[in-house]
Amino acid sequence: MTTTAISRPVRKAAPSSVAWAIVALAMGGFAIGVTEFTIMGLLKEVEAGLYVSTPEAGNLISAYALGVVIGAPLFAAFGARLPRKHLALGLMAVLSLANLTSFLAPDYGSMILTRFASGLPHGAYFGVAAVIAASLVAPTRRGWAISMVMAGLTVSNVVGVPAATWLGQTFGWRLLFVVVGLIGFTTVGLVWKFVPFEPAHPEASIRRELGALKRVQVWLALLIGIIGFGGFFATYTYIAHTMTTVAGMPESIVPVVVALYGLGMVAGNVLGGRIADKSVMGTIYRVLPGIAAALVLYAVAAHWAWSALFMAFVVGAIGSMLVPPLQTRLLDASPDAPSLASSLNHSALNIANALGAFLGGVVIAWGWGYVAPALVGAFLALLGLGVAVVSGLLERRRPLTASQ
Repeated sequence: MTTTAISRPVRKAAPSSVAWAIVALAMGGFAIGVTEFTIMGLLKEVEAGLYVSTPEAGNLISAYALGVVIGAPLFAAFGARLPRKHLALGLMAVLSLANLTSFLAPDYGSMILTRFASGLPHGAYFGVAAVIAASLVAPTRRGWAISMVMAGLTVSNVVGVPAATWLGQTFGWRLLFVVVGLIGFTTVGLVWKFVPFEPAHPEASIRRELGALKRVQVWLALLIGIIGFGGFFATYTYIAHTMTTVAGMPESIVPVVVALYGLGMVAGNVLGGRIADKSVMGTIYRVLPGIAAALVLYAVAAHWAWSALFMAFVVGAIGSMLVPPLQTRLLDASPDAPSLASSLNHSALNIANALGAFLGGVVIAWGWGYVAPALVGAFLALLGLGVAVVSGLLERRRPLTASQ
């Protein structure tokens, strides 16, 4: 999948046909968002259902994240010569089946394995869906098309995740996986019906896609995401515990908290994209210390219900502002392998997910309390800023155009 391949429209289609194709692709992002984030709001129910501790339950989140990390580059590279529509269909079918298997998992060990399997198609799906969406519209509308596909993920945090959290609390946490399976198979049907077929590009190859991994700036951008975004997940993973144990809220309010966090993510994603249009690295330089400050304030504000709710929105917003500039940075550093670059961004963010969940669980296990993960996250954000500064200094010596 090359840059040239992205710029060539699949065919001239009516606006309504394009809209339905993008809705179909966005539905897959919605399913992914529900399976990735709802488990965080149901962590207490998972602990009780599997008879495990909080850090052990957090490992289910880490297992999913590691599946994303491994699956994203593998599927993106080895699927390079497949028709994109077929690859998207296959990835969503895997996601659906893996979630239904999680519903049936009898114990903690098998649940770890099925959550890992559920994460495998995550990053590659977003990568191929973005390329398909961009190919359906005129060059001047590619950004809009890709953002609409990603909207499935952000909207899931406002609608799907709170609804699935309520459903899991009310009727059993395992129903989450049935819901995701049904949404996933619905996506398969919609993609089959509305997304046009395009043969694989003749120049696509595994070697060309993997060429992006030779570039230092690609690795530095990934490292910024891994470290800097870890604090976001260190906080989000244990948000249900923080709100009920520290802020003293009833468990019934957790879906509202998750919705506020999701609204913050939607707002931050939009704002981060607009700011990144002016300066990619400038946005990264500003957002990372903003994340650190927000997480410190969150640790303090979590002791009162009203301020905890407010800071849940703020942390979601400021944290999500980092995603658009990181995506843009990767594409700038690897213009001839956009599918892999897009997939790798999700790998980085899910390593951050695993890192944040793990470190948050460690400090909780040490007896530091449920606000400690936020303080760990603030430290990670500052470390990520250090990596960003190194990347910027290196770019002054060797601009990105010279490193291709």
